[in-house]
Amino acid sequence: MKLALGVEYLGTNFHGWQLQKSGIRTVQQVVEEALSSIADQPIRVFCSGRTDAGVHAIEQVIHFETDVIREDKAWLFGGNANLPHDVNFKWVKQVNDDFHARFNAYARQYHYKIHNTPVRSALTGAHTLWEPRKLDITAMSTAAEYLFGEHDFSSFRGSLCQAKSPIKTIEFIKLTQDNNEILLDIKANAFLHHMVRNIVGTLLKVGRGEKTIEWVKEVLDAKDRKRAGATAEPQGLYFVKAFYKSV
Repeated sequence: MKLALGVEYLGTNFHGWQLQKSGIRTVQQVVEEALSSIADQPIRVFCSGRTDAGVHAIEQVIHFETDVIREDKAWLFGGNANLPHDVNFKWVKQVNDDFHARFNAYARQYHYKIHNTPVRSALTGAHTLWEPRKLDITAMSTAAEYLFGEHDFSSFRGSLCQAKSPIKTIEFIKLTQDNNEILLDIKANAFLHHMVRNIVGTLLKVGRGEKTIEWVKEVLDAKDRKRAGATAEPQGLYFVKAFYKSV
């Protein structure tokens, strides 16, 4: 039997999603421990998209296989009872044997949140990027349009990226502002390692007036990571969801 679950977590106190040999705290570690306690045997899970240390998830999708029979509510509510306060199962359902949380996803969506005010916030500091300088969101939005569609995103690729190809397709990229809060909403068929955070770091230079709108196209065309902005901090990034034809 194969089951899929939706997982929500705050990444602040985790060293990312992936299980580490050193035993440091990761999301995969606590999730597997919770499910294993319900199954009374070891459970290994697979996710739709691994997240780095400090990155959050609104609906990470995972799957696992087991011969243990439990009601859905046992996996859901029993699992949550065994999870720490910063991780939560949102739903559970049985899926086809050929389902894979990572390989069956045809697109993924992320949010990046920026707190744009001269004074930092004690309440949102762990969940957003604080940017004290006034940002020009109109310029950032116009610059972001250069990234729409299929491109070679080598300029926004992290050095540890293991993707076979840097060519990805951004289906939409949009920035909105609500008072002092700026939200980048981005969806693509796949993402390179640190791609969203590198895009944010690049757009921030435009928003601050350090670079022109057209500079973003120059960065994209250069296919050179050294030409782009710095990698934005992780706490503003949220894995929103993965898209499937059916789950």
